[in-house]
Amino acid sequence: MSTGLAMKRQITREDILPMASYEAERRELRRDLVAKKKFRRQDVGPVCTFYFENYDTMWAQVHEMLYIERGGEEQIADELSAYNPLIPQGRELVATVMFEIDDAQRRKTFLSKLGGIEEMAFFEIDGERVVGKPEEDVDRTTADGKASSVQFIHFPFSESQIAKFKSPGTRVILGFSHPEYGHMTILPEEVRAALSKDFD
Repeated sequence: MSTGLAMKRQITREDILPMASYEAERRELRRDLVAKKKFRRQDVGPVCTFYFENYDTMWAQVHEMLYIERGGEEQIADELSAYNPLIPQGRELVATVMFEIDDAQRRKTFLSKLGGIEEMAFFEIDGERVVGKPEEDVDRTTADGKASSVQFIHFPFSESQIAKFKSPGTRVILGFSHPEYGHMTILPEEVRAALSKDFD
């Protein structure tokens, strides 16, 4: 994984461990990742969680997919293509957004009312809104208006917004402007500080 000395922005073939090495270190690596992710998640409302991605989280995800699916060398390129776009590039935050409802019928009904929510996530810093942009790999709302339970959202920041976000104690709000899920929350200082490191 990255050392933190210089934030890496892309996983390359050279970053992929031999599977035997990964298996030997997997338990320790996963324990380390839990600690790194502690302040990279934020609940918004009763059923939604934002998981903010970076090189370390995507490096771990690629290795887990290789470990689970056992696709070998042929699988590596596909995983890099799938997960590299979710690594923030220095002027953005990137989140996997999950709506988690255990009951299948209730989940279906709930998601049927959330069409377009991937276009309505935002940060608000000192009164300025940064509106999220969904990952362009696939449309996450169906033609009949049903949202996916998993969304991938990029938040592009200006230089001045980054400076404000990185300033200790800044009040940062994360939320949605969707009429059926208009929930918002103030980021805890530990989360704001952790996410600040995603910017150059």
